[in-house]
Order: sequence, then C-alpha cells, then structure tokens
Amino acid sequence: MTRETVTVRGVEVPTVGLGTWRLRGDDCRRAVETALELGYRHVDTAQAYGNERQVGAAIRSSSVDREDVFLTTKLDGGNRDQESVRRSVTESLQRLDTDYLDCLLIHWPNGKPPFSPVHLPGATPLGETLDAMADLVADGHVRHIGVSNFDVRLLDKARTRSEVPIFANQVQFNPYWDQRNLLSYCRRHGVLVTAYSPLCHGGVLRDDALAAVGRRYDKTAAQVALRWVIQHEGVRTVPKATTRDHLRANHDVFDFALTDAEMERLRRPSKSRALAGFVRSRLSG
Repeated sequence: MTRETVTVRGVEVPTVGLGTWRLRGDDCRRAVETALELGYRHVDTAQAYGNERQVGAAIRSSSVDREDVFLTTKLDGGNRDQESVRRSVTESLQRLDTDYLDCLLIHWPNGKPPFSPVHLPGATPLGETLDAMADLVADGHVRHIGVSNFDVRLLDKARTRSEVPIFANQVQFNPYWDQRNLLSYCRRHGVLVTAYSPLCHGGVLRDDALAAVGRRYDKTAAQVALRWVIQHEGVRTVPKATTRDHLRANHDVFDFALTDAEMERLRRPSKSRALAGFVRSRLSG
C-alpha cells in the first residue's frame, strides 16, 4: 500500500513533493521549511517562478541534508540557446545555494508560449537546448534532465535527440485530465511522469464522487485525488500548499489504496473541468 518513492532508471525519487508555483517571499520559504519538517523530500521550482532564492534559503536552514532533497528547477522560456542555458543555470545554482540540481527541465516546448498551440518563429532548436543540458550533466552541475508540457510527439523527439536519457516529463495530470497515452509511452521508455495541478487548482474539492470515496477511507476529496494520481505506476506529484495542515494532508496519502474499480470510476476526462480549474487559478492570482 505504501509507495513513498518511485524508481525510474534505478533512481528512487519521492512520490509526493512540494510545488512552489506562485509562492513568493516569506510564504515560499516557510512553506518549504514546513514541508521538509513534515517529511517532504522533493521540492519543485522554476526560473520563471521567481522564488529560487527562497527555496534555497529554506533548504539551507533545514535540518535535512541537501543530499536527501530531490531539487528540480526549469529553464525559463528565454533561456534555451547554449550560452543562456549555462548562464541561467549558473544563476539558478547561486540562488538555490547548491552545487547541483537533481533535475533540470525545459519548462515549455521551445518557442511555444504557455497555453498556446502556436510555436513562435526563430525559436532555439530543441537539440541545442538538450546539448547544453547534457553538458551540464557531464560537468556535474545537473544529475538528470527532462521536459515539461511535452506531448508524446515532442517527447519522442526529445528522447531521440538527447545525448542523455530524458528522466522526467512534468505535465498536468489529474482525474479530469486524461494523460493515458502519454503515461503509456513514458512507462515503455523509462520516463517519470511528474503530475502538476493534481487537485485541478482546487476543482476536486467540490467533487462529490471523490468525497464519497473519501468517506470510505476517512480521507478528503483532495487526498483521494492525490492517491488516484500516485497510484498510477511511474507517476509522482507536486501539489502546492502553504499551510501546515494542507501540507500534512497532502503527504498523508500512503496509508490507503483505491480499488481498481474506484480508480476507473474516478477517471473522468473533462476539458470543461480542467479549463475551469485553469481559469480559477488565474483569477486567484
């Protein structure tokens, strides 16, 4: 029943980590400090989040050894050419106050603005970015590389082109966002799926089906949604939380398991629910 780590390519990584999107300043630092105190050992940030300095300060002040924390950051959209990758990662390492990253991701497909199907002209070729990332692995500044928001076609292109294995693909994954084809591809090729927005920006909190299943296990709808996500083989997740109670609840999902029937019943792909969650997240910011 307990599955607190996922093993990919012989590497064990925590199943539930802390996402830090939109966490800033002291709120970010306190959230990371509290998460580490409660047993989290994976922290996810990005150059675009503007909080790497706070994440680094929290890890440094924690009693948890740096080697025990799986730390991920992502390349900003403008940092894709060879020189920019190296420069920006050097700056990220300084802000995070660490000698290495456990995982470095391409935040969005090259030349593709967030939430847009259109690729901008003149974008840095994917191969150039991957080569720069491979150089950082060779230098010891990065242990693993990956991508984020890549569909099967783009992920296959990245895998084929990269000199080092693509370790992870971070994508939105929750009961309303069907990633079955992508998950199947990742399992076949040893790519870890990292699920962001596992609670659909709070949308699962009002889900009667999730709540009904939760009553059976004395869990909340949110905890059932998180369990649904991580019970998929080869998947870990990085929910965002700030309060101690929410951080504890998000991590308290290893003492129960959903049945196969419940897993299938709760998988309800819905573009409208997913879109509503995204709109809700934008309005809340």
